[in-house]
Amino acid sequence: MAIISEYNEQDNKPAVSAKPFNAVLDPANPLGFLEAVFEFLGRESDIFKSDSLVRDVNAVVRMVKDKLETEERKRKDQGPGLPGNPEKKLKEDVTVKETKTEGVKEAMEEDKKGPLAPNIGNGLDLDNYSWGQSIQEVNVTIPVPHGTKSKFIVCDIKKNHLTVGLKGQPPIIDGELYQPVKVDDCFWSLEDQKSVSVLLTKKDQMDWWKCVVKGEPELNTQKVEPESSRLSDLDPETRSAVEKMMFDQRQKSMGRPTSDDIQKQEVLKKFMAQNPGMDFSRAKIS
Repeated sequence: MAIISEYNEQDNKPAVSAKPFNAVLDPANPLGFLEAVFEFLGRESDIFKSDSLVRDVNAVVRMVKDKLETEERKRKDQGPGLPGNPEKKLKEDVTVKETKTEGVKEAMEEDKKGPLAPNIGNGLDLDNYSWGQSIQEVNVTIPVPHGTKSKFIVCDIKKNHLTVGLKGQPPIIDGELYQPVKVDDCFWSLEDQKSVSVLLTKKDQMDWWKCVVKGEPELNTQKVEPESSRLSDLDPETRSAVEKMMFDQRQKSMGRPTSDDIQKQEVLKKFMAQNPGMDFSRAKIS
């Protein structure tokens, strides 16, 4: 496994003066407040130059929403507490960090009801990360707080297991990989101090992954559509295998025989024609 760091952590950046932001929240129009926030950010920062802005904002919104929902559930479960109880408040502050991902897990349980349609990269956009794939590789992007340095990243890539997160915090990804990878051909890097990019090289380069880590939402591999330009880059043997796999997936989705089934039926028909006196009524094709 290789680690790529694309910046010098020792660089000293000039201090940036804080810009005052003044706005009034109208509870009846919270989106108007957010619009004012983003207009201010657009004027005073380079936030809209980021290609991952929408994904990063979605991750922040989801994280805050899950945290608030978790706190609300705790209040309902525990009932009204005694006012001014510092010990109880301390326990709540400690345990909220351990339970802040419960909302994400519940959302993922809902996603398990059925396979999902893939994103443009033939992967999925999840709450804490997004991923895409080619027939040979899997690319995982995990947003992290802006300004994060590589020394605070935890990324452990093993043949059948992946762990990614920040030091001192619960892992963002931690589980058994969908399929084994070639560890020596896997890499991770910190992109613009705001996202971790993980490249996983598949050991079996003739199959589409349904998920990165087992137990998480799965995509519908029958809807995977590799780019024709990528197919043309493959060697003839690999391209033939990929096209066969795509054909079989389409056939299965329509309840029709796969290429192997068709081949077996042709062999049986030929054998029946050569042996008209034999009884094939109980013949089984396997």
